Amino acid sequence: MTLVPPSEPVAPRAAEVSRITAETRITVRLNLDGTGQARLHTGIGFFDHMLDQIARHGLIDLDIQAEGDLHIDGHHTVEDVGITLGQAVHRAVGDKAGIRRYGHAYVPLDEALSRVVVDFSGRPGLVMNVPFKSGMIGTFDSQLAHEFFQGFVNHAFVTLHIDNLRGENAHHQAETVFKAFARALRAALEHDPRAPATIPSTKGSL
Repeated sequence: MTLVPPSEPVAPRAAEVSRITAETRITVRLNLDGTGQARLHTGIGFFDHMLDQIARHGLIDLDIQAEGDLHIDGHHTVEDVGITLGQAVHRAVGDKAGIRRYGHAYVPLDEALSRVVVDFSGRPGLVMNVPFKSGMIGTFDSQLAHEFFQGFVNHAFVTLHIDNLRGENAHHQAETVFKAFARALRAALEHDPRAPATIPSTKGSL
């Protein structure tokens, strides 16, 4: 009888990244194979609510602590959280062997509907079409959603397409975008049981 050695345990896909500038001090800790637990403090309530959607619907354990120059506005804080989160995801995902690579999701909320498609391509790219119906959502400037996702894709090295297909309430528009982003990430980062050790590219690397 031939004994088959036990499978090697899957290394936890976790990372911690800090970013300190003259404008912000940010630390992101995450586990891509978590249960959706979140500990968030950016000083911008609605932004924390959106980051919570990423954790909950992406099943990512996420700890983000940020201090920024909010006496100016939220721009530096939101953009730098996107940058740091992107760096952490890039570090945690490793060489991408065994992941599905692509993910997409449609998410509705009342009258709003958004679609997000992501490719862990190794090439940063963002196409975002979200005609927000209001400039401000609480204390969150809706224009900063683009800055967050731009920072994320530049440092996670992903291609990301975001489309709000319909919506009349800016809160609903934003929430469908962030929830769909989370679901698309979850799908793309799932282990593919049919190709558990294969990098999903004909080039052999991503």
